[in-house]
Amino acid sequence: MNRPKQIIRAIIVSFVIFLIGVTGYMTIEKWTLLDSAYMTAITLSTVGLMEVHEISSTGRIFTIFMIFAGAGYFLYIAGVIIQSIVEGEIQSILGRKRLDRKISKLKNHYIVCGYGRIGKVLCQLIKEETKDLVVIEKDDTLLPTLEKDKMHYLHGDASDEDLLLRAGIKNAAFLVTALATDTANVFLVLTARQLNPDIYIMARASSPDVRSKLMIAGANIVESPYDTGAMSMGLKLLRPSVSSFLDVALSRKRAAIQIEEIFVPKSSKYTNVALKDSGIRQDFNLIIISIKKASGEMLFNPHFETLIEPRDTVIVMGKTPDLRKFAKAINPEID
Repeated sequence: MNRPKQIIRAIIVSFVIFLIGVTGYMTIEKWTLLDSAYMTAITLSTVGLMEVHEISSTGRIFTIFMIFAGAGYFLYIAGVIIQSIVEGEIQSILGRKRLDRKISKLKNHYIVCGYGRIGKVLCQLIKEETKDLVVIEKDDTLLPTLEKDKMHYLHGDASDEDLLLRAGIKNAAFLVTALATDTANVFLVLTARQLNPDIYIMARASSPDVRSKLMIAGANIVESPYDTGAMSMGLKLLRPSVSSFLDVALSRKRAAIQIEEIFVPKSSKYTNVALKDSGIRQDFNLIIISIKKASGEMLFNPHFETLIEPRDTVIVMGKTPDLRKFAKAINPEID
């Protein structure tokens, strides 16, 4: 029986017992409603106060029955409370163990350290792409929010090596440090880089001065929410139409148009094929905006004779279903 039903049942049982007691005293002893209610209350609660009137033999037998009923009722209430506590603890322990098992099986996943305002928004964006995400959060007050958002999470200091290992940092592909202070982020980057030299680390910086420190510590990229927010506001102010277009194209909430990046593996049938011969525009109704070469060079608005080479990243724009078909065609191993 679930907890609300148990509470309702306890209230009904208490009311029925009290009603039986009042009715019994009024019938047997011919007492008033107030005297009967008072006698029922002191009998059920077993407080040991004096009887309100001289009581008959039949009334004494009825009182014995009421005492046992009251004691049994309170034992029942105590059992309900203890059961709720024990079941809650067991469910919490089992739920934590199940979550730990899920986390231990993750591969090439994301680890986000910090679930504040920035971390929460970032996690929501990542969840639109994949559920392979682990959050590490130290603040106790944010744990109910993590539960509500159905996040895989660990509670503790993100710079703790044991906690990072529990989060699967050895097998993770990406780490985001979104802690509250620059000092904590620098220390976290240093620790994470030692545990996994190959992981891609994005670090948050509150001040420009710490950017170089984070890069030296091992971050692949450093972002300042304040700088990014200011640039976004400036773009909306100076280029409102461009900003509106980018909001639509980069948002996952609308399928009308999207911008996506798709990696080209060596085994793809599109490798070493010129754009004009690839049929991407004709077969998938997509527009190639740019091609990022393996060297990091970015080719904007590539020429139609540009070759798609292994390990290129093609940045394309189009409708979501067409993008998914193209991603499957360029890499059939994608689920």
